[in-house]
Amino acid sequence: MFGKINRIAGIAFAASVAFGGSVAAQDLQVGANIGNVPWEFQDDTGANVGFEVDLVNAVAEKLGRGVEIVNIPFQGLFSAVQSGRVDIAMSSITITDERLQSVTFAQPYYDSDQSLTVAADGPRSLDEMSGKVVGVDTGSTGDMWATEHEAEYGFSSINRYEGLAPAMLDLSAGRIEGYISDIPALQYYVKDKPELKVVQRIATGEAYSMMFAKDAPLATEVNDVLTMLKEDGTLATLHEKWFGAAPEDTTSTVTVMDMPVAK
Repeated sequence: MFGKINRIAGIAFAASVAFGGSVAAQDLQVGANIGNVPWEFQDDTGANVGFEVDLVNAVAEKLGRGVEIVNIPFQGLFSAVQSGRVDIAMSSITITDERLQSVTFAQPYYDSDQSLTVAADGPRSLDEMSGKVVGVDTGSTGDMWATEHEAEYGFSSINRYEGLAPAMLDLSAGRIEGYISDIPALQYYVKDKPELKVVQRIATGEAYSMMFAKDAPLATEVNDVLTMLKEDGTLATLHEKWFGAAPEDTTSTVTVMDMPVAK
């Protein structure tokens, strides 16, 4: 599924100048797992909205490009950038040393942890999840964390989902008894749902950014734009819009950082 948002007039390619012509720059093809609230999801009109949707449009505007969003399940985003199907992938993607072996990230723009979400009358912590079914997003940091700690907490099984919505349906229906995923998305999701509750933060030291093919020149261009958007306050404004509070001064949402490199 494709959704066009904020198509911006392109700049001329340098090559076109040599021929005395003018050709609009191509739209950036941006892969995203639509349904990843509040990062990228559809509003009541069917328009793609969210923190990262606003951010990629701000980046594209600085580059003189338009944006075409391609809806791709989270696990498919990695092969999509590696194959060149998309120029950029975003979906609250955590920068990890393992991922840096095969893809490139721009500097981080959001610090996050995982969380345990349950029914309001369900378990109150991970310590009460022994013998219970936990849900995660396929291939996500939550998936990796739950798999690594499965024996420690005694989960009876791990159910894997393609996005938050189907997992929340199963949690509400009692088919799973806990859901491990990014804390900002869950805090946003449950704030008007008293039947669900985020009961525990799981510290992981995660940081999110946009992902590119390995050593793609575009990654450096976007990294430079992210520096500008931090310095001019755009990123802080987006944080307040989507999370209801200004970001802390020590976070990657405000602090200019180097592009991450594999260790």
